[in-house]
Amino acid sequence: MSHLNLYVSPSLAFSGCYKPFENAAFIVLGVPYDGTSTYRSGARFGPQAIREASLNIETYSIRSGSDVEDLKICDAGDLHIAENLSKTLERLTLVTRDVLDARKFPVIIGGEHSITLGAVRAFGKDTAVLDFDAHMDLRDEYMGSRLSHTTFMRRLAEEIGSERIVQVGVRAICKDDLNFAKGSGLRYITTHEIRQFTPRKIAKNLKKMLKPYRRVYLTIDMDVLDPAFAPAVANPEPDGISTTALLDILQEVCDKRFIGFDVTEATPHYDTGTTAVQAAKIIFEILCFIKKP
Repeated sequence: MSHLNLYVSPSLAFSGCYKPFENAAFIVLGVPYDGTSTYRSGARFGPQAIREASLNIETYSIRSGSDVEDLKICDAGDLHIAENLSKTLERLTLVTRDVLDARKFPVIIGGEHSITLGAVRAFGKDTAVLDFDAHMDLRDEYMGSRLSHTTFMRRLAEEIGSERIVQVGVRAICKDDLNFAKGSGLRYITTHEIRQFTPRKIAKNLKKMLKPYRRVYLTIDMDVLDPAFAPAVANPEPDGISTTALLDILQEVCDKRFIGFDVTEATPHYDTGTTAVQAAKIIFEILCFIKKP
């Protein structure tokens, strides 16, 4: 029995464009976990809210000239959440490996941002990570724990190397974050820098940073957007970027080296659906960017 059959249950199908697993190119997986959330819990409801939103917005991408309806998408359902984060991440790694072994592209919907650690472990240490997030999540520990949504990127840096991580949209930093980033060589671009230059210039810089790597995993924390665009997130931070800026950058950066991505931290009960719609649209656009000729 595969780990998909063991640890995943079907749910409302993302985008409504459902293909059987065997015939699909993209496999959607929900991870409804928010066990270490420290401000506004509820990201566990993100996968279903984003799926519902995806059924109610148009699928054609003007930016790429592609249509999500033409993509071969299978929604595998939601991961079975374990009693703690470590076990949940372990299950996510196993399931993601099943998807990769089947030569398919994983699209993971969170849930809190810590799930990225479990996903990236399935790809191995030769993968670079492009992280769009207001926060750096580089603390060594938080509230007595070394594994949480505030520390997972530190753990990931220790596993794959700080030089393989690039963070974009950063604007919420503590001293621990900054000291580790500067001491380890982890590269980051702040929201302030994004505003000083055009998205194309930012994308050009990102391409240079990612050029040495053959494989790139993309992770997006919805709080990278300003709360004006995405108010329903677990840890909102003012002075963020717009959805337009995010998509302009991604349109330039996404290429055939991208081998998986996740969208996390939508906490739908804190608005009337705006953030879930933004997340669904971002997923649609990324899929079309990656699939473009």
